[in-house]
Amino acid sequence: MLKEFKNFIMTGNVIDFAVAVILAGATGLVINGFVADIIMPIVGQFAGGVDFSNLKLILTEASGVEGEAGYVAENAIRWGAWVNTIVNLIIVGFVMFIIVKAYNKTKKPPEAAAPKGPSQEELLTEIRDLLKK
Repeated sequence: MLKEFKNFIMTGNVIDFAVAVILAGATGLVINGFVADIIMPIVGQFAGGVDFSNLKLILTEASGVEGEAGYVAENAIRWGAWVNTIVNLIIVGFVMFIIVKAYNKTKKPPEAAAPKGPSQEELLTEIRDLLKK
């Protein structure tokens, strides 16, 4: 059983998958940084200088002093962070679309099937008929 597991792990597909997962994680960090540090400030500027990550709908205000007994943290719907996540999703989807489109262009187009000629039986039948004449 251990030998079967070793063979499974060492197959190309599993290793390719592991590399893809690691690269996807790194790509996710790059894209998150791009969205948070470049795109969202531009979007916020066009929206009147708003920083979306700080936008929220406060349901319950914080009460007390943080770190002391009886402190109650703020309860809020952070809809601005959700907007950032949606923009991030759109950018990731667009980047993946571009990558897949570029990859598909690099693949060889399928070869056109050679035109089919007469089968061997048809050729033999023609030869037989010609010999009869």
